[in-house]
Amino acid sequence: MQRREFITLLCGVAVAWPRAARAQKADRVRRVGVIENRAADDPEGQVRLAVFLQGLQELGWTESRNMRIDYRYAAAVPGLYRTYAAELVALAPDVILAAGSQSVAALLETTRTVPIVFVNVIDPVGAGFVASLARPGGNATGFTPFEYRTSGKLLELLNEIAPRVTRAAVLRDPSITAGIGQFAAIQGASSPFGVELSPIDVRDAAEIESAVAAFARESNGGLIVTASSATALRRKLIIMLAARHRLPAVYPFRYFVTDGGLTSYGPDPSDQYRRAAGYVDRILKGEKAAGLPIQAPTKYELVINLKTAKTLGLTVPPSLLAGADEVIE
Repeated sequence: MQRREFITLLCGVAVAWPRAARAQKADRVRRVGVIENRAADDPEGQVRLAVFLQGLQELGWTESRNMRIDYRYAAAVPGLYRTYAAELVALAPDVILAAGSQSVAALLETTRTVPIVFVNVIDPVGAGFVASLARPGGNATGFTPFEYRTSGKLLELLNEIAPRVTRAAVLRDPSITAGIGQFAAIQGASSPFGVELSPIDVRDAAEIESAVAAFARESNGGLIVTASSATALRRKLIIMLAARHRLPAVYPFRYFVTDGGLTSYGPDPSDQYRRAAGYVDRILKGEKAAGLPIQAPTKYELVINLKTAKTLGLTVPPSLLAGADEVIE
């Protein structure tokens, strides 16, 4: 080969190689980890993940084409969070979607470099996950379902739908910051209503069943169910116990009411998954989690189950019905 021909060929390769590298990078299948705080067969969890996938697809990301998703389901079992966090980080994902405080805590113990987009995390600042809502500052950002003061609305709702209630058991998870904070917020809002509050821990089903049965031995009682992975996982048990002991109960999310609960006030959790798809897309396109602000819900919804109210002998005030976003009959 002549020297001139060799130099021409070499220059051609030098020009073509960066183009090929850029094309390879653009076509690279991106890896997304998901750690859910529910069981794989939980219908509500399946709906949320479907919303997340739909959101990604609308933004141009499709499994088996340009994206791969690795799922882990902790099902609110404390020991599984760290195990699954380690497994996902070992797969070197481009970003991880994390549901709930325990998922995020386990991931941040495992990595401070892999970007994390979280959903349904109450008080991420108080939990130490981010520096501030406006500027998270680390490798985690995401969506919070509500501020603690919203928990006080649950007591207000209980008083409005069941005014005879003078005692309320608050079902909460004491092992997470959010469980303690929600109970404190409800306590802070209790003075105008004159309702005596009693915490019930939700660490396991037997504990819940015995505690609710003991609480129900006295009259004029009601239940306030706070938001946590533990209450969500055991929602059918809690709803059944409320019906068995004829206790008016208020819940933090709509799906408790569609499963037979009395009433709920809170955001649509699926909306956070839809919006999380947007953050995952932005991170995959090069943005940093540190610069994406924590977002709160833009709407809260009131849902009432009239069939359950009738079973409990309750007459729902017309003003409450008029303000409901959904009434189940």
